[in-house]
Amino acid sequence: MGKPPATFIADSLGLDFLNSVATPADAPVDWLDSGNGLIDWLTQAKLVPSDELNALKARATPGELDKVADQARALREWFRGFVRRHAGRPLTEAALKELGPLNSLLAHDEAFSRIEPGHDNGGALSLHRTRRWRSPESLLLPVGEAMAKFVCEEDFADVKACEGHNCTMLFADHTRRRARRWCIMAVCGNRAKQAAHRSRLKSRQ
Repeated sequence: MGKPPATFIADSLGLDFLNSVATPADAPVDWLDSGNGLIDWLTQAKLVPSDELNALKARATPGELDKVADQARALREWFRGFVRRHAGRPLTEAALKELGPLNSLLAHDEAFSRIEPGHDNGGALSLHRTRRWRSPESLLLPVGEAMAKFVCEEDFADVKACEGHNCTMLFADHTRRRARRWCIMAVCGNRAKQAAHRSRLKSRQ
């Protein structure tokens, strides 16, 4: 049986990267378990243009993409540790000393801007940011950029873990009263409601 579609519920792609391993039903699913899994996740995340993904996949030697998936999983678990240490309170400048691995990844980026037809903005021309995709390792660059944006733009006081039993999902709570408790209300929220209902019925017996 194939994997279910990846979940993008965190309100931040940097956190969605952490949620690329999760327990959507009863068994854990790792969407980055192989090179093909990484390609599929990047496709669903819309982080790499599909033509570039296809070209990289066609050029990669056997095992090359699997090696990048190994690096992606290691990066994910390093970042999970950082986020869990700092979640629930605003990030301070002191956190910078922990971000060496992320800055090292960003230093390899070959991003640049170019002028293209302006279909998106209604004008004749628009400035578009892109990058050179020279090797399979370059697939990690847009992930690193999403993580860096999250670190610099998100209020870590709003970062929460889902309260669902056994759920490992993280999200940025952007609700007006910061009252969000669940990754997906229809999944973990409903499970918690059902469990509370069963508990109430039991206590009445």
